Amino acid sequence: MDINQPVKILFAEDAPTDVEIAKRRLKKEGLDFIFRLVDTEEDFRRGLKEFDPDVIISDYSMPSFDGMTALQIARSAEKFYPFIIFTGSMNEETAVACMKAGANDYVIKEQITRLPFAVIEALNKKQALMEKNKMEKSLIESEEKFRNLFYNHSAVKLIIDPETLDIYEANMAASEFYGWPIEKLESMKVTDINDIGENEVRKNIAKVVRGIKNNFQLKHRKADGDTVDVEVFSSHVQIGGKIYIHSIIHNITEQKRLEEQLRQSQKLESVGRLAGGIAHDFNNILTVILNYCELALMELDSSSELTGYIKEIKKAGERSSEITSQLLAFARKQHNHPKVMNLNDSINDMIGMLQRLIGENIGLVWLPAENICPIKMDSSQLHQILANLCINARDAIGDSGKITIETSCVSIDENYAGKNPDFLPGEFVMLAVSDNGCGMDKSTVENIFEPFFTTKGAGEGTGLGLSTVYGIVKQNGGFVNVYSEIGKGTTFKIYLKCESEEAEKAEEEQKAVPTESKGETVLIVEDEEAILHISEKMLETLGYNLLTANNPLDAIKIAKDYNGNIDIIVTDVVMPDMNGKEMSEKITKLHPNAKVLFISGYTFNVIGQHGLFEENVNFIQKPFNVREFRSKIREILDEK
Repeated sequence: MDINQPVKILFAEDAPTDVEIAKRRLKKEGLDFIFRLVDTEEDFRRGLKEFDPDVIISDYSMPSFDGMTALQIARSAEKFYPFIIFTGSMNEETAVACMKAGANDYVIKEQITRLPFAVIEALNKKQALMEKNKMEKSLIESEEKFRNLFYNHSAVKLIIDPETLDIYEANMAASEFYGWPIEKLESMKVTDINDIGENEVRKNIAKVVRGIKNNFQLKHRKADGDTVDVEVFSSHVQIGGKIYIHSIIHNITEQKRLEEQLRQSQKLESVGRLAGGIAHDFNNILTVILNYCELALMELDSSSELTGYIKEIKKAGERSSEITSQLLAFARKQHNHPKVMNLNDSINDMIGMLQRLIGENIGLVWLPAENICPIKMDSSQLHQILANLCINARDAIGDSGKITIETSCVSIDENYAGKNPDFLPGEFVMLAVSDNGCGMDKSTVENIFEPFFTTKGAGEGTGLGLSTVYGIVKQNGGFVNVYSEIGKGTTFKIYLKCESEEAEKAEEEQKAVPTESKGETVLIVEDEEAILHISEKMLETLGYNLLTANNPLDAIKIAKDYNGNIDIIVTDVVMPDMNGKEMSEKITKLHPNAKVLFISGYTFNVIGQHGLFEENVNFIQKPFNVREFRSKIREILDEK
C-alpha cells in the first residue's frame, strides 16, 4: 500500500444507498479513497484480482452473496486483505463467528460513525503485517545467508544451544577438524568434545548469553581419540527468535608447542646465567686451593704422609674444576679454542676411550659417513659431548646392549626449519648417538636438558651431563634433537654447522716454554686478596720483579711512580672502580711497551662486555695452575 495514493476500497453491498452513506462518512473524516462496488461472488473474485483493494467492506447478507463467503474467499487469497463486516443488524454470536473466521472488525450501519476508525485501524494492521512480513522475509534471508557463510566458512564453527548444551549446528570445517560427520556432531553435546566440566561450560556460556564476548583455551577431543589445544571465541546469535552460541574454534596446538619451547629456552637461558655466576665464584676459590696445593707439593718430600693428603685435596679441587667447566659449558659461555676439524677423524681417535668408558658388556658400533664437510669446534668439547652421551646410554642399557655412533651430511631448507622451530636452515654434519636401552617418556624428554635434572639415584650423577651437551652445541651454533620410546631406546641427534673453508692444518707440537725470568717487571692487579697472594707466590721464585695492587686506582698510581719499565700487566677483568681493560689502557700510555694478560673466573659473556672478544687477546681462565700461569707469562713476554 502506497501512503501517497488513494486507499482502494472494495464494497460488497447490494444497497447502493448504504454505500453512498458510507462514502460520505469516510470523506467527512478526510479519507482519500477510490472504490469498486460488487454484489456477486463472481464480481467479488474479479474485484480482488483486478482492483487489488487495500480494504474490503462487506455486507453480511445479500440476495445472491453473503459476507462469510466473501471473507472465506479473501482469507484464501495469497495476500492479506483487511475485512470489515458492515451490516444492518448482527447478534453477538454471529459477530464472534465473523471475528473467528478472520474479520478485522464489524460495524453496525446504525453506528456508521465507527466506520472510518475501523477502516483506519484495519489499514494500520495491514501496514504492520506487511512490515512484519518484510522483517520475517529479511530475517529468513539473513539466516539463510548466515547459514551459507557458516557451513562454507574455512574456520571451524559450532552453533550451541545454551540451555541443553547440544551442538545445534556444525559446519564442514568442523567435520573435517574433529573427524565426525556433521550429522554425528549435531547429535552430540559440546561437553562430549571438551575437557572441562559441565559447570565450567555453563559459566562461560552464561557470559556470552549476557552479551559478553568470550574466549578461552582448553582441549578438544577428536574422533580418533587425540586431544588438541584450542582457543574458542564465542558470541551469541539469534536463530528463529532464540539465542544460540556461535563459537569459532582455533587449533592452537602448534602455538602451545612453540610457547612451551620458548618457556623452556628462557628457563635454560636464565639458569645458564645463574650457572655462569656460580662458576665465577668457584673459579676464584679453586685458583687459590689448587695452586697452594701445587706450591705445597713442590716443597714436600714425595714420601711424606702430608703429600698424600694434599694430593687428595688437589684431586678434589680438580674434580670441582670439572664441574665449573660443565656449568660454563651449559651457560654457553665457556672460553674455548675452536678449530676446523674432520668430525670422523676426531671420533676415530676417541673410540677406544669410549669403549673403555662404557665397558666390555656393551657393544659400540661406529658408522662414519663418507666425505662429510669439516666443522669448527673445540676438540675438548667434542670429547665432553660424546663422553656424556655414551655414559647416559650405558646407564640406560644396564647389563648388555648396543650403542651406535654415526655421522651423516644433512641439508635443512627454510621451509622445514620453519615448521620445526628447534631446527636451523643450512648445511650440517649430523652426529647421532643411539642406544637400545630403557628409553624415556615424554615428560622426561622435556626436562633432560635442565641442569641438575637426573633420573639416577642420589650420588650417581650431577645432572649436568646433558645440560653440558646442550650448552656446548648451542655455543657452537648447532642444535639437538631427541627421539625416545619406552622399552625401545633413545637417539640423540646433534647438528653441527658445516665450515665452508678448508680444514685447518694440524697444529705444530707445542714447544716447551721456559718459565724463568729474564729480569722483567710484572704488575699484578687483583681485587681478590687470596688470588693476588697466590699469583705473587707462583712468580716470586722465578726472579721476576713483582709489583702488586688490589685495585685499579692503586695500580695506576704504582705505574706512575715506578721509574723502571713495566713489561707485563697481569690483571683481573672485573674489579671495583674500573675494569681491567680500561685500567690497562691507562697504564700502557705510561708504559707503552707493557704487554697485558687478562685473568678471570667470570663467564665469557661477561668478559665480552668488557671488550675481550678480540681473538688475539691474552687471556687465561681461572682456575689455572702454576705451570699454565708461569708458561703463559713467559710466552707473552717472548712474543715479538
